[in-house]
This record gives sequence, structure tokens and C-alpha cells, in this order.
Amino acid sequence: MFGWHIMEQATRQRVIGIVRTADAASAVAATETLLRAGLESVEVTLTNPAALEAIANLRGAHPDALIGAGSVLDGPSAVAAVRAGARFLVSPTLSVETIRAAARYGVPTVVGTATPTEMLTALEAGAAAVKLFPASNYTPRWISDVRAALPQLPIVPTGGVTPENAREWLDAGAVAVGLGSALTKGDPEQAEQRLRTLLADLAPGA
Repeated sequence: MFGWHIMEQATRQRVIGIVRTADAASAVAATETLLRAGLESVEVTLTNPAALEAIANLRGAHPDALIGAGSVLDGPSAVAAVRAGARFLVSPTLSVETIRAAARYGVPTVVGTATPTEMLTALEAGAAAVKLFPASNYTPRWISDVRAALPQLPIVPTGGVTPENAREWLDAGAVAVGLGSALTKGDPEQAEQRLRTLLADLAPGA
């Protein structure tokens, strides 16, 4: 597993924020809202054409934060994201090319999977964790059942996870959850308060 210490830090709060906006300024603003609320790990998706610019700006302004890149589909995109400063990469699909490209730079990957076979394949290829995507097609019980046979799988359900059901996924065995619009919707003050409450609710021992 590559970058295990970074992945351990990224999942420590058990929430990874996802920022999916249309330009650099809005991506930076949304990410900074999440960081102010205390979230340590945020991915900026490459569906934003200015995502690399946003990642570079955020890394410069917040060198201690774990700023990652999401929607990374291939090796060249992985390399570009790493060079922009991404400390971890997330993909919606199982891309061995992405895993290998990131590994050359010691950067961990969380790759999209939908079956136990894909999850094990991703782990064997060097992924730090697997993203169950879209989680809206599954239930928390599904994770419990899979991890009964494959307890070594670090699973991060994403897509359909909300602040209201996040605890169910974690109690079922997920190492963290990925949350996007459910965190960033509304005005910044509302988003900050929503996230502060969620982090407190999901803190180990809470």
C-alpha cells in the first residue's frame, strides 16, 4: 500500500469532503469553508476544468491540509494532479494505470469499485482504499457482509451518503465516507455548522 500514512490521516476524521464546482475560485471558496469547519481532507474533482489551479492555490495557502484530486481517470491526469500538489487521488472507477502512476510519486489512491472482486483487485494493484460507488445502490449491510469475508478491505462509500446516514456506513465497517453536496450546500455559515456537528457526531467514541 502506497502512502499509507497519508491515507491514515485522510480517514482519521472518517469524512473526506468532495468539492465539485465549475471554476477555481468557487472550488477554493468551498474547500476553505470545509477547512474552517475543521475538516482535514478534501478532494477537488477534475470535472472542474480549473481544478489543478485550485489544488495548487489551496496547497500554497494551506500546506498542512490534505488536499486531494477527485475524478482522476487515467495516468496522465494522475501525474498532473500530483504535480499540482494533490496529496491523494480519488477515482470513480478501477484504473490500475492511475494507481501505478500515483505510486511512482508515493501518492495514495482511493479507486472506485462496485464488487468484492474489483475491491480485491484494486487492493492488490496498490490502492490505499476502495471507494464503493455509487453507494446509493447499496446498503450499509452490504459492507458488513463483504468485510465478513474480506476484513482487510478499507472501504469508503461515496455517492448517496448524507450526514444523516453516515454513521450507519461507519458502524457497518467503512473506514470513512465521502460527502459532497450534502456538506457544501447552503450558505458558508450553514455549511460550516453542519460539518462541525457532523465531525463531532462521528468522532471516535462519540
